[in-house]
Amino acid sequence: MNSKSERPIIALTGATGFLGRYLVGALCAKGWRVRTLVRSLPIHEQLAPHRLELVSGDLRDTSALKRLTRGADAIVHMAGAIKGNRDTLMQINSEGTRQMSVAWQENAPDARFVCVSSFTAREPQLSAYGTSKKMAEDEVMGTNGNWVIVRPPAIYGPWDTETLSLFKAARYPVHPMLGSSNSRLSLVHVRDAADALCALCTTGAEQQIIELSDATVQGYSWPEIVTAVCQASSTTSRPFWLPPSLVALAATLNGRYARFQGKVSIFDEGKAREILHPDWTARVQHLVPHDVWKPQITLGDGFAETASWYQQAGWL
Repeated sequence: MNSKSERPIIALTGATGFLGRYLVGALCAKGWRVRTLVRSLPIHEQLAPHRLELVSGDLRDTSALKRLTRGADAIVHMAGAIKGNRDTLMQINSEGTRQMSVAWQENAPDARFVCVSSFTAREPQLSAYGTSKKMAEDEVMGTNGNWVIVRPPAIYGPWDTETLSLFKAARYPVHPMLGSSNSRLSLVHVRDAADALCALCTTGAEQQIIELSDATVQGYSWPEIVTAVCQASSTTSRPFWLPPSLVALAATLNGRYARFQGKVSIFDEGKAREILHPDWTARVQHLVPHDVWKPQITLGDGFAETASWYQQAGWL
Protein backbone atom coordinates (compact mmCIF):
# COMPACT_ATOMS: atom_id res chain seq x y z
CA MET A 1 0.00 0.00 0.00
CA ASN A 2 1.16 3.53 -0.78
CA SER A 3 3.12 4.84 2.16
CA LYS A 4 2.37 8.49 1.39
CA SER A 5 -1.38 8.19 1.75
CA GLU A 6 -3.81 6.67 4.20
CA ARG A 7 -5.76 5.43 1.22
CA PRO A 8 -4.33 3.28 -1.57
CA ILE A 9 -3.99 5.01 -4.93
CA ILE A 10 -5.53 3.55 -8.04
CA ALA A 11 -4.77 4.88 -11.51
CA LEU A 12 -7.50 4.56 -14.16
CA THR A 13 -7.85 5.03 -17.87
CA GLY A 14 -11.29 4.92 -19.45
CA ALA A 15 -12.98 6.16 -16.27
CA THR A 16 -15.45 8.28 -18.23
CA GLY A 17 -16.78 5.29 -20.19
CA PHE A 18 -19.89 3.30 -19.31
CA LEU A 19 -18.14 0.62 -17.21
CA GLY A 20 -15.52 3.07 -16.00
CA ARG A 21 -18.04 5.37 -14.36
CA TYR A 22 -19.49 2.51 -12.33
CA LEU A 23 -16.01 1.28 -11.42
CA VAL A 24 -15.14 4.71 -10.04
CA GLY A 25 -18.17 4.50 -7.76
CA ALA A 26 -17.25 1.01 -6.59
CA LEU A 27 -13.64 1.99 -5.92
CA CYS A 28 -14.58 5.14 -4.01
CA ALA A 29 -16.99 3.10 -1.89
CA LYS A 30 -14.09 0.78 -1.04
CA GLY A 31 -11.88 3.66 0.08
CA TRP A 32 -9.55 3.96 -2.91
CA ARG A 33 -7.99 7.28 -3.82
CA VAL A 34 -8.89 7.47 -7.52
CA ARG A 35 -6.59 9.14 -10.04
CA THR A 36 -7.85 9.13 -13.62
CA LEU A 37 -6.64 10.14 -17.06
CA VAL A 38 -9.02 12.54 -18.84
CA ARG A 39 -8.84 14.00 -22.32
CA SER A 40 -11.28 16.86 -21.79
CA LEU A 41 -13.52 18.61 -19.29
CA PRO A 42 -16.20 18.56 -18.01
CA ILE A 43 -16.34 14.88 -17.13
CA HIS A 44 -19.54 12.83 -17.08
CA GLU A 45 -22.26 13.78 -14.58
CA GLN A 46 -22.13 10.28 -13.05
CA LEU A 47 -18.65 11.12 -11.77
CA ALA A 48 -19.65 14.45 -10.21
CA PRO A 49 -20.30 13.04 -6.69
CA HIS A 50 -16.80 11.60 -6.45
CA ARG A 51 -13.61 13.38 -5.50
CA LEU A 52 -11.11 12.43 -8.16
CA GLU A 53 -7.55 13.37 -9.07
CA LEU A 54 -7.63 14.31 -12.74
CA VAL A 55 -4.60 13.94 -15.00
CA SER A 56 -5.02 15.71 -18.33
CA GLY A 57 -3.75 13.81 -21.36
CA ASP A 58 -4.22 10.69 -23.46
CA LEU A 59 -2.51 7.37 -24.11
CA ARG A 60 0.07 9.00 -26.41
CA ASP A 61 1.21 11.43 -23.72
CA THR A 62 4.05 9.72 -21.87
CA SER A 63 4.36 12.60 -19.41
CA ALA A 64 0.68 12.29 -18.49
CA LEU A 65 0.99 8.52 -18.10
CA LYS A 66 3.94 9.04 -15.77
CA ARG A 67 1.89 11.41 -13.61
CA LEU A 68 -1.02 8.98 -13.70
CA THR A 69 0.85 5.85 -12.63
CA ARG A 70 3.55 7.21 -10.32
CA GLY A 71 3.10 5.80 -6.82
CA ALA A 72 -0.05 3.85 -7.71
CA ASP A 73 -0.93 0.72 -5.75
CA ALA A 74 -3.10 -0.58 -8.59
CA ILE A 75 -3.74 0.38 -12.22
CA VAL A 76 -6.83 -0.35 -14.28
CA HIS A 77 -6.49 0.22 -18.01
CA MET A 78 -9.91 0.43 -19.68
CA ALA A 79 -9.46 3.14 -22.33
CA GLY A 80 -9.80 2.04 -25.92
CA ALA A 81 -11.59 2.45 -29.22
CA ILE A 82 -14.52 0.29 -30.27
CA LYS A 83 -14.71 1.59 -33.83
CA GLY A 84 -12.34 3.02 -36.38
CA ASN A 85 -10.21 1.81 -39.24
CA ARG A 86 -7.60 -0.84 -38.59
CA ASP A 87 -4.78 1.67 -38.06
CA THR A 88 -6.82 3.67 -35.54
CA LEU A 89 -7.81 0.57 -33.58
CA MET A 90 -4.23 -0.67 -33.47
CA GLN A 91 -2.88 2.72 -32.43
CA ILE A 92 -5.34 3.20 -29.57
CA ASN A 93 -5.93 -0.36 -28.36
CA SER A 94 -2.61 -2.07 -28.96
CA GLU A 95 -0.09 0.76 -28.89
CA GLY A 96 -2.02 2.53 -26.13
CA THR A 97 -1.82 -0.59 -23.99
CA ARG A 98 1.91 -0.87 -24.70
CA GLN A 99 2.38 2.70 -23.51
CA MET A 100 0.39 1.98 -20.34
CA SER A 101 2.42 -1.18 -19.72
CA VAL A 102 5.66 0.79 -20.03
CA ALA A 103 4.37 3.47 -17.65
CA TRP A 104 3.36 0.78 -15.16
CA GLN A 105 6.73 -0.96 -15.32
CA GLU A 106 8.68 2.29 -15.00
CA ASN A 107 6.61 4.16 -12.41
CA ALA A 108 4.75 1.59 -10.30
CA PRO A 109 6.27 -1.84 -10.97
CA ASP A 110 4.85 -3.32 -7.75
CA ALA A 111 1.28 -2.28 -8.59
CA ARG A 112 -1.44 -4.71 -9.63
CA PHE A 113 -2.14 -4.08 -13.34
CA VAL A 114 -5.69 -4.88 -14.49
CA CYS A 115 -6.18 -4.71 -18.25
CA VAL A 116 -9.81 -4.70 -19.42
CA SER A 117 -10.02 -6.50 -22.75
CA SER A 118 -12.87 -8.14 -24.68
CA PHE A 119 -14.24 -11.57 -25.56
CA THR A 120 -13.39 -10.69 -29.17
CA ALA A 121 -9.69 -11.17 -28.34
CA ARG A 122 -10.46 -14.93 -28.35
CA GLU A 123 -11.32 -14.73 -32.07
CA PRO A 124 -9.01 -12.04 -33.47
CA GLN A 125 -9.51 -13.21 -37.05
CA LEU A 126 -13.10 -11.99 -37.06
CA SER A 127 -12.47 -8.26 -36.95
CA ALA A 128 -9.87 -5.54 -36.74
CA TYR A 129 -11.24 -4.71 -33.31
CA GLY A 130 -10.69 -8.27 -32.10
CA THR A 131 -7.18 -8.25 -33.53
CA SER A 132 -6.37 -4.98 -31.77
CA LYS A 133 -7.63 -6.32 -28.43
CA LYS A 134 -5.64 -9.55 -28.80
CA MET A 135 -2.50 -7.55 -29.58
CA ALA A 136 -3.21 -5.40 -26.52
CA GLU A 137 -3.40 -8.54 -24.40
CA ASP A 138 -0.11 -9.71 -25.86
CA GLU A 139 1.51 -6.44 -24.78
CA VAL A 140 0.48 -7.12 -21.19
CA MET A 141 1.34 -10.82 -21.22
CA GLY A 142 4.82 -9.97 -22.48
CA THR A 143 5.62 -8.18 -19.23
CA ASN A 144 6.79 -9.45 -15.87
CA GLY A 145 4.68 -8.37 -12.96
CA ASN A 146 1.37 -8.68 -11.19
CA TRP A 147 -1.10 -8.42 -14.06
CA VAL A 148 -4.54 -9.77 -14.82
CA ILE A 149 -6.49 -9.49 -18.08
CA VAL A 150 -10.27 -9.22 -17.70
CA ARG A 151 -12.60 -9.95 -20.61
CA PRO A 152 -16.13 -8.68 -19.96
CA PRO A 153 -19.03 -9.98 -22.08
CA ALA A 154 -21.84 -7.70 -23.24
CA ILE A 155 -22.50 -5.27 -20.39
CA TYR A 156 -25.85 -3.60 -19.78
CA GLY A 157 -27.53 -1.37 -17.24
CA PRO A 158 -28.68 2.23 -16.65
CA TRP A 159 -26.86 4.77 -18.84
CA ASP A 160 -25.95 2.14 -21.46
CA THR A 161 -26.41 3.43 -25.00
CA GLU A 162 -25.63 0.10 -26.71
CA THR A 163 -28.37 -2.04 -25.14
CA LEU A 164 -30.86 0.81 -25.60
CA SER A 165 -31.51 -0.33 -29.18
CA LEU A 166 -32.84 -3.68 -27.90
CA PHE A 167 -35.32 -1.96 -25.62
CA LYS A 168 -36.45 0.37 -28.41
CA ALA A 169 -36.92 -2.65 -30.67
CA ALA A 170 -39.15 -4.25 -28.00
CA ARG A 171 -41.89 -1.86 -29.14
CA TYR A 172 -41.83 -3.25 -32.68
CA PRO A 173 -44.53 -5.70 -33.83
CA VAL A 174 -41.79 -8.30 -34.42
CA HIS A 175 -38.24 -8.62 -33.12
CA PRO A 176 -35.44 -9.50 -35.57
CA MET A 177 -32.64 -11.81 -34.44
CA LEU A 178 -29.25 -10.84 -35.90
CA GLY A 179 -27.19 -13.78 -34.64
CA SER A 180 -27.23 -17.35 -35.83
CA SER A 181 -29.85 -19.72 -34.40
CA ASN A 182 -27.25 -21.59 -32.32
CA SER A 183 -25.56 -18.47 -30.92
CA ARG A 184 -25.12 -18.07 -27.19
CA LEU A 185 -23.58 -15.16 -25.37
CA SER A 186 -22.82 -14.18 -21.82
CA LEU A 187 -24.15 -11.02 -20.23
CA VAL A 188 -23.37 -9.14 -17.03
CA HIS A 189 -24.91 -6.13 -15.31
CA VAL A 190 -22.59 -3.13 -15.19
CA ARG A 191 -22.62 -2.94 -11.37
CA ASP A 192 -21.61 -6.59 -11.13
CA ALA A 193 -18.84 -6.03 -13.70
CA ALA A 194 -17.59 -3.00 -11.76
CA ASP A 195 -17.63 -4.96 -8.48
CA ALA A 196 -15.67 -7.77 -10.14
CA LEU A 197 -13.00 -5.36 -11.36
CA CYS A 198 -12.87 -3.71 -7.95
CA ALA A 199 -12.27 -7.09 -6.28
CA LEU A 200 -9.64 -8.10 -8.84
CA CYS A 201 -7.62 -4.96 -8.10
CA THR A 202 -6.45 -6.56 -4.86
CA THR A 203 -7.40 -10.24 -4.98
CA GLY A 204 -6.84 -13.20 -7.26
CA ALA A 205 -3.97 -14.96 -8.92
CA GLU A 206 -1.34 -13.09 -10.90
CA GLN A 207 -0.77 -13.36 -14.65
CA GLN A 208 -4.11 -14.84 -15.60
CA ILE A 209 -7.00 -14.21 -18.00
CA ILE A 210 -10.43 -13.73 -16.44
CA GLU A 211 -13.79 -13.83 -18.25
CA LEU A 212 -16.85 -12.34 -16.61
CA SER A 213 -20.43 -13.62 -16.69
CA ASP A 214 -23.59 -13.40 -14.65
CA ALA A 215 -24.71 -16.54 -12.80
CA THR A 216 -26.00 -18.11 -16.04
CA VAL A 217 -22.60 -19.35 -17.12
CA GLN A 218 -23.97 -21.18 -20.16
CA GLY A 219 -25.07 -17.83 -21.56
CA TYR A 220 -28.25 -16.93 -23.40
CA SER A 221 -29.70 -17.50 -26.83
CA TRP A 222 -30.96 -14.50 -28.78
CA PRO A 223 -34.63 -15.51 -28.26
CA GLU A 224 -33.99 -15.71 -24.50
CA ILE A 225 -32.48 -12.23 -24.51
CA VAL A 226 -35.28 -10.73 -26.59
CA THR A 227 -37.92 -12.40 -24.42
CA ALA A 228 -36.28 -10.95 -21.29
CA VAL A 229 -36.16 -7.49 -22.88
CA CYS A 230 -39.84 -7.70 -23.83
CA GLN A 231 -40.84 -8.88 -20.36
CA ALA A 232 -38.98 -5.95 -18.83
CA SER A 233 -40.71 -3.64 -21.30
CA SER A 234 -44.20 -5.19 -20.80
CA THR A 235 -44.45 -6.18 -24.47
CA THR A 236 -44.95 -9.52 -26.20
CA SER A 237 -41.92 -11.24 -27.69
CA ARG A 238 -42.28 -12.14 -31.37
CA PRO A 239 -38.77 -13.10 -32.50
CA PHE A 240 -37.87 -13.99 -36.06
CA TRP A 241 -34.50 -14.80 -37.59
CA LEU A 242 -32.81 -12.69 -40.21
CA PRO A 243 -30.79 -14.90 -42.57
CA PRO A 244 -27.07 -14.65 -41.74
CA SER A 245 -26.35 -13.86 -45.39
CA LEU A 246 -28.64 -10.82 -45.12
CA VAL A 247 -26.92 -9.63 -41.94
CA ALA A 248 -23.52 -9.97 -43.63
CA LEU A 249 -24.72 -8.15 -46.77
CA ALA A 250 -26.26 -5.31 -44.78
CA ALA A 251 -23.05 -4.89 -42.78
CA THR A 252 -20.91 -4.88 -45.93
CA LEU A 253 -23.06 -2.24 -47.62
CA ASN A 254 -23.22 -0.13 -44.49
CA GLY A 255 -19.47 -0.29 -43.99
CA ARG A 256 -18.76 0.63 -47.61
CA TYR A 257 -21.22 3.51 -47.53
CA ALA A 258 -19.64 4.89 -44.35
CA ARG A 259 -16.17 4.67 -45.87
CA PHE A 260 -17.41 6.38 -49.05
CA GLN A 261 -18.58 9.27 -46.87
CA GLY A 262 -15.28 9.37 -45.05
CA LYS A 263 -16.86 8.05 -41.86
CA VAL A 264 -16.53 4.94 -39.71
CA SER A 265 -19.49 2.73 -38.82
CA ILE A 266 -19.44 0.22 -35.98
CA PHE A 267 -21.72 -2.04 -38.05
CA ASP A 268 -19.37 -3.27 -40.76
CA GLU A 269 -18.11 -6.59 -42.09
CA GLY A 270 -16.08 -7.35 -38.99
CA LYS A 271 -18.96 -6.57 -36.66
CA ALA A 272 -21.22 -8.88 -38.67
CA ARG A 273 -18.72 -11.72 -38.26
CA GLU A 274 -18.69 -11.05 -34.52
CA ILE A 275 -22.50 -11.03 -34.35
CA LEU A 276 -22.77 -14.30 -36.28
CA HIS A 277 -20.09 -16.09 -34.26
CA PRO A 278 -21.90 -18.83 -32.29
CA ASP A 279 -20.03 -18.79 -28.95
CA TRP A 280 -19.52 -15.68 -26.86
CA THR A 281 -20.00 -17.43 -23.52
CA ALA A 282 -17.52 -17.24 -20.67
CA ARG A 283 -15.21 -20.22 -20.34
CA VAL A 284 -15.48 -22.00 -17.02
CA GLN A 285 -11.71 -22.25 -16.56
CA HIS A 286 -11.44 -18.45 -16.79
CA LEU A 287 -14.23 -17.49 -14.38
CA VAL A 288 -13.53 -15.45 -11.27
CA PRO A 289 -13.14 -17.73 -8.24
CA HIS A 290 -16.22 -17.53 -6.00
CA ASP A 291 -14.13 -16.50 -3.02
CA VAL A 292 -13.10 -13.39 -4.98
CA TRP A 293 -16.41 -12.34 -6.57
CA LYS A 294 -19.89 -13.65 -7.34
CA PRO A 295 -22.46 -12.05 -9.64
CA GLN A 296 -25.51 -10.76 -7.79
CA ILE A 297 -27.90 -9.46 -10.45
CA THR A 298 -30.06 -11.80 -12.56
CA LEU A 299 -30.94 -10.99 -16.16
CA GLY A 300 -34.61 -10.49 -15.30
CA ASP A 301 -33.90 -8.08 -12.46
CA GLY A 302 -31.19 -6.28 -14.39
CA PHE A 303 -33.30 -5.77 -17.49
CA ALA A 304 -36.27 -4.61 -15.39
CA GLU A 305 -34.10 -1.99 -13.68
CA THR A 306 -32.59 -0.91 -16.99
CA ALA A 307 -35.98 -0.55 -18.73
CA SER A 308 -37.30 1.49 -15.80
CA TRP A 309 -34.25 3.78 -15.87
CA TYR A 310 -34.55 4.32 -19.64
CA GLN A 311 -38.18 5.34 -19.23
CA GLN A 312 -37.53 7.66 -16.29
CA ALA A 313 -34.59 9.27 -18.11
CA GLY A 314 -36.71 9.83 -21.22
CA TRP A 315 -34.56 7.57 -23.38
CA LEU A 316 -37.57 5.46 -24.31
